[in-house]
Amino acid sequence: MKKMNKKKFKIKRTANRSRITDMWIALLLIVSGTFFALPLIYVINNAFKPLDEFFVYPPLLFVRNPTMGNFHDLSILMGRSWVAFSRYIFNSLLITAVGTAGHVMIASMGAFVLAKYKFPGGQTFFRIVIVALMFSGYVTAIPNYLIMTRLGWVDSYLAVVVPAFAAPLGLFLMKQFIEQVPDSLIEAAKIDGGGVGYVFLRVVMPIVKPAWMTLIIFSIQGLWNNTATTFIYSEELKMLPYALQQILLGGIARAGVGAAVALFMMLVPVAAFIITQNNILETMASSGIKE
Repeated sequence: MKKMNKKKFKIKRTANRSRITDMWIALLLIVSGTFFALPLIYVINNAFKPLDEFFVYPPLLFVRNPTMGNFHDLSILMGRSWVAFSRYIFNSLLITAVGTAGHVMIASMGAFVLAKYKFPGGQTFFRIVIVALMFSGYVTAIPNYLIMTRLGWVDSYLAVVVPAFAAPLGLFLMKQFIEQVPDSLIEAAKIDGGGVGYVFLRVVMPIVKPAWMTLIIFSIQGLWNNTATTFIYSEELKMLPYALQQILLGGIARAGVGAAVALFMMLVPVAAFIITQNNILETMASSGIKE
């Protein structure tokens, strides 16, 4: 019997795919990755192109004579603005950071209550959230403006930050993931003496980390690219995208500066995605947690 067992352990398992199939799959992934990376490569190369290379036909994918002149012109133009360029950056960073943190925390706490506590009207409230996902920002712009006017928050950071807290996507996404957290884990934490706050922060949030990391990148992308011109009128409170848009109004002569602006605006969302990409992919591929 021992000899038979040893022979069984020596048997090698054959792969389901051949090496040729693996090579074709790898080649397909390389080609697909290159294709999807082309827009990013094009934007990066445009930022370093001299003005004469923007109007060459057919268009050039790679820059021939790289230059930093576009960024130099951008710094000169921003230096002539009414407000210091650093002020626009500060406004965008502040609104993006506060809006993202508040959105993640409020959505997570609300989703935890809806997913793990039964109370009258809970399902109805969640259905309202699902319906709210159907409306774009253009539809809710006028109601939001009327509410901000009544509250006296127009022309302040609150007019942009507070609506970001209540975005329905975060509540929907977090509830779907928190529902998959086994109730046995929560009950075990309560038996060990953990309160509601302990269970939420130490048990639930670490388990659903891929979900709220994904929510962070969505929130950063939305807030960082928000011009906020609907609610903010004071120049010293305006965000970076608004200031950069004003530069692009110069026409064809500012094509190079516009390319530098596009690269500059892309840096923060891309950096945030690179940092959180593992969690985002895990969120997309997750099939749920089962007891």
